[in-house]
Amino acid sequence: MEIRNLSETNFDTLIECFLLSFENYFVKMPTDIEYYKQRWKTAKVDYRLSYGMFDNEKLVGFIIHAIDERNQKKIAYNTGTGVTPSYRGQKIVQSIYDYAIDDLQNNGVKRSILEVITENTKAIKSYQNTGFKITKRYKCFAGEINIENQFRDNFEVKKVNYSDIDWSELPNQDAYSWDNHFKIIKNGNYTYYQIWNKNGLENRLESFFVINPSNGYIAQFEVLVNEKQSKKLAYQRLFSAVKDISPFIKINNIDTKFEDKINFLDSVGIENIIDQYEMEMNLIK
Repeated sequence: MEIRNLSETNFDTLIECFLLSFENYFVKMPTDIEYYKQRWKTAKVDYRLSYGMFDNEKLVGFIIHAIDERNQKKIAYNTGTGVTPSYRGQKIVQSIYDYAIDDLQNNGVKRSILEVITENTKAIKSYQNTGFKITKRYKCFAGEINIENQFRDNFEVKKVNYSDIDWSELPNQDAYSWDNHFKIIKNGNYTYYQIWNKNGLENRLESFFVINPSNGYIAQFEVLVNEKQSKKLAYQRLFSAVKDISPFIKINNIDTKFEDKINFLDSVGIENIIDQYEMEMNLIK
């Protein structure tokens, strides 16, 4: 068997291997080829720095990397790892990483990160054996918003452009996972909304959210006030606005340190469907 990058691999071949590898996975994976073309383009996948294991030209395992800079360092994000069922148990992922690490380092990559479902103990052990360490725990949510739209007269929703937002001034931007980071979402099919509180003498920018209205996926949401009671009301106004756009929502990878976000989602009936770890490996020589 031979390891090489995926730059010359037909996309249909990659997807066939990908879907076969994720059969009977912890969550049901989409099967639409166009979904993966768009998702991986948005994430900045680089097929020259993604790798496959080939058995007589048959792709049997892979690691797909998106590449971008974070804090002036080149990062590789593993957006998909898999091995087809009949080739499991041969340490293929370990072998691909042994090859990939040198190539990533030679191409200036300083750090590699990935996400793995917390129940996937075999994968976690394999990643730890490779050199990855758990750095964050995320919660993923989905469900219908159970909240009364009783604040309609108290706030204004403004649709804005990506370029209208000063991302450097927004809180918690480094805490977002790869697919939800502001450098990635600008490539996706998202719309951007600000919530302005109309109580008092002056309008105040109170919160914002980023959503794909076609499927209800929320990439980011933040409340911009700190007072406990004001924050609670701000969340209510924010999700009243979200509900007007999409009553059913999905949110992936909220860092568990943000307890106020998690508690509010629980309170309006959005279910925690799965948990993930973010794992990291330093590639600086």
